[in-house]
This record gives sequence, C-alpha cells and structure tokens, in this order.
Amino acid sequence: MKAEFINPFLNSLLEVLKTMANIELSPQSPHLKTDRKSQGDVSGVIGMVGPQTKGSFSISLEKGLALAIYAGMLGDQADDINDDVTDMVGEITNMVSGGAKRILGEKGYEFEMATPTVVSGKNHELSHKVDGPRLAMNFTAPQGKATLEICFDR
Repeated sequence: MKAEFINPFLNSLLEVLKTMANIELSPQSPHLKTDRKSQGDVSGVIGMVGPQTKGSFSISLEKGLALAIYAGMLGDQADDINDDVTDMVGEITNMVSGGAKRILGEKGYEFEMATPTVVSGKNHELSHKVDGPRLAMNFTAPQGKATLEICFDR
C-alpha cells in the first residue's frame, strides 16, 4: 500500500478534527489488520472508486471521543451515541474523504465516493469490500481513541 494514498486520509482526519472540534489526535504506529472487529463504539465507512484504484476507509471512535467531537462541533452535549452523534460521524467521514480526495486529485488520482455508512454498538464489525490488505492506524486523545482503517484493491 502506497504512502501517497494513505497520508492524505491521515492528514485530513487530523485537520478535520482540529478545525471542526478543536481536538488534536496523536498518531500511533500503523499496523496491518486481519479481523473485521471495530476498535471503537461508532464507525463511519465509505467506499471509493476511481479509474486507477478502488478502496474503502473507515473511522472508528470510542464513545468518549465521539461525544467530545459532537460537543466541539455542535456546542451541544450528548449522553450516549444517538442518531445525532451517528449523523455527525457520517459527516466527519465525508469531510475526511473529501479532504483526501482533494489532495489525491492534486496528484492526478481521481475517485468517486459512496455515501458513508455508520455502524455503532460494542464489538461491531466493519466490512471493506475490496481485495487488499487493511492498514489500521490508531490515534489517541484525552477523550479516547480513534482508529482509521484504509484498504485498496491489490
């Protein structure tokens, strides 16, 4: 998996959360992931298709971090992961993919994005419908952990 495909998603996630919710994430080491189990309590998943490649990525958030992002973005408090919080996770997924799409477009890579799907609940599974290795990168913040997964067809 090429860093030129991955870094735009990582950088976009950091920028979106810093700008929209005033939350700074600390990246951890990337690793290959072989199971489908989510690392968070709520996840946004989006597929991408283009002439050069097909891929998928997801953002999973632990409950505390998801609620902190919600409060930071909307100035409102939520006690639990509800419909408003899952809508916000879908919007974050859109913003991150849009930022990555812009960066990759500047490098000559074009792709279209599907509508994000949001899944929540303890131990939910994520389905990336592409045939390639899945790279996961954890991020930490005082409010909790986020995990970005990305994969592209071989």
